Amino acid sequence: MEVALAQPPDASAWPESLRLLAARGQARRYRKGMLLIQEGDHSDTLFIVLSGRVKAFSTDDRDREITYGTYGPGEYLGEMSLDGGPRSASVITIEPTECVVVTRQTLREHIAADPEFAFELLKRVIRRARIATENARNLALLDVYGRLIKVLQGLADVGGLIAERPTHQELANRVGSSREMVSRLLKDLERGGYVALEGRGLRLVRPLPPSW
Repeated sequence: MEVALAQPPDASAWPESLRLLAARGQARRYRKGMLLIQEGDHSDTLFIVLSGRVKAFSTDDRDREITYGTYGPGEYLGEMSLDGGPRSASVITIEPTECVVVTRQTLREHIAADPEFAFELLKRVIRRARIATENARNLALLDVYGRLIKVLQGLADVGGLIAERPTHQELANRVGSSREMVSRLLKDLERGGYVALEGRGLRLVRPLPPSW
């Protein structure tokens, strides 16, 4: 179910070009578990997240999932299909989420009025391409433990805290492994004093060993 928002959440901290683009679109509210984008579909809409969180992912014929990332306010998704090709991944809400939906035509009009946004869009596409390349390299060259510590280090802040601890299944989806393997590795790291539960979070207590 989706409903129009009477007043979109405040986005005053966003770059001006993104605020102007959001003002051109239609605000919508989605429940948790709503599929916004289906991999393989053809569509020309861009989703700008106002509040909540969404997940980009793919599944195979056996329903095995790989997660590419989670995104929150100020992020936008769907730009990879603006070339007219099929959607490269699915996107689902993982909590109640508010988005602005922008069509390809609206985006063209916005870029014509604000050409600098084209460079912002290009930078975003390049950044995600770099992340995809790194993920592919990690899958090919690192074992499960190596991929897991990369994800944990990427999620932690400068103090080593992951404020919202992901589930073992979510981590397994990120590293392309089984939940059982991730659970075993995390338990070993906890016993070794490398990680510790902290409320709803997880803290990297000391540098994680390069191999296990």
